[in-house]
Parts: sequence; C-alpha cells; structure tokens
Amino acid sequence: MKRLIAVALLGTLLLGVNAIAAGAVDGPWKRDVAKSKLSGAAPNSGTRAYTESKDGTTLDAKAIGADGKAASMHVTLTHDGKAQPITGNPATDGGTGKAIDAHTTGFTLSRGATVADTVHRAVSADGRTLTVHNAGTRPDGTTYDDTLVIDRQ
Repeated sequence: MKRLIAVALLGTLLLGVNAIAAGAVDGPWKRDVAKSKLSGAAPNSGTRAYTESKDGTTLDAKAIGADGKAASMHVTLTHDGKAQPITGNPATDGGTGKAIDAHTTGFTLSRGATVADTVHRAVSADGRTLTVHNAGTRPDGTTYDDTLVIDRQ
C-alpha cells in the first residue's frame, strides 16, 4: 500500500524546468477522487503544494491510503534537466524531466538504472485542473496505468 501511495504521490511530481511558466503549477492542489482513475487500492485523498523557483521545484504531498494510513513526501528537483535523486520512496530513486510547453511536462522516474515510470503532467489552460497520466512498473513487477485529476485550491 505504501508503494502505491508513493507512486501516486510521485506521479504528480513536477520535475522543474525553466520553460515552465511560474505559477502554472504553483500553489495548493487536491485530488478529485471521483474523476481520478487509479489501478489497485487507490488513496482515499491526496493534497499537494508545488513551489517553483530558479533552484528547482518543490513538492509537498500528503495522502490517506485506502487502509486509512497517512503518507507524505517532500522533494525538490533542480531545473537542469539532469537525473536527480529521489529519496524516501521505495518505488523510485531518481527522475529526469523536460518541459513540453508552458503548462505541460513529461518526465521519467527510475529505479536504479531502469526507467520505472513515465509521467505526463498538464495544467489546463484556465489553470484550475492538473491532469497527470502515470504508467509504469511497481517494484513487485506489476504494471499500472493511472490518471490523476487534481483541482487547484
């Protein structure tokens, strides 16, 4: 369960890059449970806050799992486009991202030298909805293909 929550939290992680417009993702967000489609036992709730700066993008995320247990994550990744370490997550240990446009980011998460997950993250034109498509392989070898719908708070 912790792995699923960790993947869901990381799946929404923006690997910051300079081309992302300041404010496109900045601020607090809350997952729309009804609109999100997650494989496996999905967390009951999820909130996150993104902060962008010239030094990178910080994500503070919290979730309550289907089992009622809380999980949280705090990570900052730089804007240099190079692989960056991710600690405190059993599902991944590194990530690399790139800007597609001012509201869209694509990135990969790795476990060792192997790409474990791909993520496509897009903020709507009106800035009110964040949609994240995550696909990959969990540490136990099972695959997943999830779509998170997250509303700006």
